[in-house]
Amino acid sequence: QLQIVESGGGLVQPGGSLRLSCAASGFALNIYHIGWFRQAPGKEREGVSCINSDGSSNYADSVKGRFTISRNNAKNTVYLQLSSLKPEDTAVYYCAAVQTHRTVCVLRLESYEYWGQGTQVTVSS
Repeated sequence: QLQIVESGGGLVQPGGSLRLSCAASGFALNIYHIGWFRQAPGKEREGVSCINSDGSSNYADSVKGRFTISRNNAKNTVYLQLSSLKPEDTAVYYCAAVQTHRTVCVLRLESYEYWGQGTQVTVSS
């Protein structure tokens, strides 16, 4: 059974850092595009970052230079390093996966097939 589980969320002060993990079971992450999305209270879910099967990545403008996505194929896990966090980064962060022939990963919700349950990130002093 294909399953995605996010972890690593928590409460952090502005300017702080967190590392989110997206662990997969039932399939090999390295042949999938993986996306990170977030949803703040009262707002629509939005794309944050994605990584394709060869390691190329994309970022939303709002997080460029602050967030870094990476993958560890041996651990079947994708990470999202969050740095220089701001209160507006507060949201539930979701990991999603899709197996696709596209060469470039995209930050569109409808492009992803499998979703995790999310992990809460709260940035507050």
